[in-house]
Amino acid sequence: MPMIRLTVPPASLTEEGRRTVQRDLAAVLLRWEGAPDTAFFRAQAWSLLVELPEGALVTAEDEEPRFLVDVTVPQGALSERRKSGLVEEATKTVLDAAGLSPDDALRVWVLVHEQPDGTWGAGGSVIRHADLVALAKGQQADA
Repeated sequence: MPMIRLTVPPASLTEEGRRTVQRDLAAVLLRWEGAPDTAFFRAQAWSLLVELPEGALVTAEDEEPRFLVDVTVPQGALSERRKSGLVEEATKTVLDAAGLSPDDALRVWVLVHEQPDGTWGAGGSVIRHADLVALAKGQQADA
């Protein structure tokens, strides 16, 4: 049940990037979480795009576009290796969507928020990480 939110300045994504970045980031997140590539898990991977108004994001140094990727996952869903891979691939995905080069990687910040077990609810019930793992194993076996 992951969620990924990309916050961007206005007009900072290419036309193609704006059209595809949300699904691309959701796919990156599911891949690094190790979730099965099924319709159910794809439907649970929320991807939000937040475009800030003009002038809402600057640094003390310049006004070059900056990007914030907030990732929320159940606690325990990502090992250190998976977090590193997620941060690297999410950064590349955002740079591609903005038409920027790898030299601009410091413009992209990725924050991973781990939701403590028992504090995530969906469908009127608390969802626990162990429940998701069991569901994923069942869907992988059905594939």
